[in-house]
Amino acid sequence: MTAELVRGQNHTLPQTRLEIRVSAGTPVVAGATLGDERGTVRGIEWIAHPGSPQLPGLEVSQQAAADHRLAVDLEALPTGAHRVTVLLALPVGVGGPVRFGAVPAPFVAVTGLDGTEIASFTLTDLDAESAVSALELYRRQDVWKVRAVGQGYAGGLAAMLADQGVTEPAALAGTIQEAVTRGLARSVAPPPPRTPEGDRVRHATGSADHRPTAPPPAPEPPEPLTDPAATGPAHTAQPHPVPGPAAAGPSAEGTSVGGPINYAHPRRQHAAPPSPPPNAPPAQPGQPAQPVAGDATGWSMDERLYNQIWGMFEDLARAVAAYRSAVDFAESRMDQELDRALSDPRNRIGGAGDRAREAARAKRDELTSRAREALDRDLAQLTAEAAVVEPALPAAYAGWGNPVWHAHRIPMEIPMALRIGDLHLPERTDLRIPLLVRLPLERGIWVDSGRAASEAAALMDTDRLRRLAMETAVAHAARLLAVYPPGEFAVHVIDPAGSAAGPLAPLVEAGVLAGPPAAGPGGVASVLAHLTRRVDLVQMAVRARAADSLPPDLDTGEQLLVVNDFPHGFDDRAVTQLRYLADEGPAVGVHLLMVADREEASAYGPILDPLWRSLLRITPVADSHLADPWVGHAWTYEPLTVPPGSRVLEQVLAAVAEARRAAGR
Repeated sequence: MTAELVRGQNHTLPQTRLEIRVSAGTPVVAGATLGDERGTVRGIEWIAHPGSPQLPGLEVSQQAAADHRLAVDLEALPTGAHRVTVLLALPVGVGGPVRFGAVPAPFVAVTGLDGTEIASFTLTDLDAESAVSALELYRRQDVWKVRAVGQGYAGGLAAMLADQGVTEPAALAGTIQEAVTRGLARSVAPPPPRTPEGDRVRHATGSADHRPTAPPPAPEPPEPLTDPAATGPAHTAQPHPVPGPAAAGPSAEGTSVGGPINYAHPRRQHAAPPSPPPNAPPAQPGQPAQPVAGDATGWSMDERLYNQIWGMFEDLARAVAAYRSAVDFAESRMDQELDRALSDPRNRIGGAGDRAREAARAKRDELTSRAREALDRDLAQLTAEAAVVEPALPAAYAGWGNPVWHAHRIPMEIPMALRIGDLHLPERTDLRIPLLVRLPLERGIWVDSGRAASEAAALMDTDRLRRLAMETAVAHAARLLAVYPPGEFAVHVIDPAGSAAGPLAPLVEAGVLAGPPAAGPGGVASVLAHLTRRVDLVQMAVRARAADSLPPDLDTGEQLLVVNDFPHGFDDRAVTQLRYLADEGPAVGVHLLMVADREEASAYGPILDPLWRSLLRITPVADSHLADPWVGHAWTYEPLTVPPGSRVLEQVLAAVAEARRAAGR
């Protein structure tokens, strides 16, 4: 039975290998400190945080998230450690809430590895605090207990670390926040929150006041998932969250891992799934259900497919995390058994030592093999689901090779999202998850044309790489034009030296640009001034609730600025305006698509760091740099490419131009 604690209350822990699960409803930073018998933190080597997530017997998340899983092995803590204090803090400088009083009360639970809750604590009555000491695990007379703390700090992370006895707490707090900011910059944003009625959060188009004047409601905590080490990827309705990457694998007693996927996952299925095709083979007893396209909740098939793709993304992330954790546990256990066996000098020579080594390795191989079997079973089910989902995708979610693009018609309503590439993990490179970004775009996109972007880029000729980067940007601009209603999306191009004439030819020849590509310092200044003015005017109209007062010549549709070869052609004023558009533009319908090599802008120093962090970085070639929002795997991004010899891009742009003419735009 779970002990529901209040501040100051304690509870005995029945085991030493635990998980601490945090649900905060908004991204928070999770960390932990170790203390001696007096609670003193002996140094930074006794602090686990996103910049240094692992200590002996302790591992925390590497990025801010609304849901955390902290792995704790109390028997493996460093000698002299008698206390583990779990710390939570709100990220700073990322535009989120700055006090816990503005977010749902964080919930913390101590569980066993099977997900069974031992004790829980809801951190209520927080107000101006931006950091909180949530709970502590402590040892008294060789018995480990958990105590609910709930001590908040209005001074933030630095004040909380100082209270823990950390020397130079401000410097360490800055290091932690910098690590969190880097993680947020490379993380793929999770799906948006839903309203209490279950409807998706959308923005209407076509008017200047189409943006919210107040912050959207805080996202709901993710629904509880089950442990993939026990039942496969997160598809069951059991109330046990899945472990993060630090979770241990199979137990020493050899409990089985893996199992069939159950498609009753509450996030992906709130109602009965669509009926299978008449010729579909019936599901065999004890076998997983046959995959069905649109097997997720939603008001329309597009929304159901969108939610299903995100469910597949999360399932794959968590299934691989469980596998990697099991392998790490097996290796760690083998090392510990070898250390114990060989600590006796009598076992270091002769047959006893050899037998101990063979037994430890055999046990390691058995655990690893069982974990791989479970992963392969889960991957096979997800692969089958992907094979069903991919042909059913609408154009906005489909790759260029999908036949749906050849029959595409310009819509009268924008879709929920747009596909900008594919993601995969090394455990199964042929299992690709579509990378979908919400529409309207919530952050700009940066196509990295630098040779240091990836190993593939380093081996490529510089001119070829830059051309590929611009072709990637043009393809994304074309997709955006094709999924917006006629006249509701405009594309502006800055090409200071005219070096992108070749890749830009499809857009120019189709006549779908808002104007000729701007060249030279004068052209750069003109386009930036035009878009900056639009941002200023719409912001003022939204604040004053006076959309009718906007100038009649102002285009209130979404605007996309494509910038090639930044920072060439940009002076200090132009750089400042570009940063302004990146920060303020998305909220009022002005979006940025940059093609740039960061090294070429290094002369500006750290002044441009916020610009790079605000953009979603993609590459024109495959690169492992994006992180999922659940466990933080490094995913390989594959850009969308037009099939060789295909003219689908030209056909799509011709359809855009024809739709505009028909609409009189």
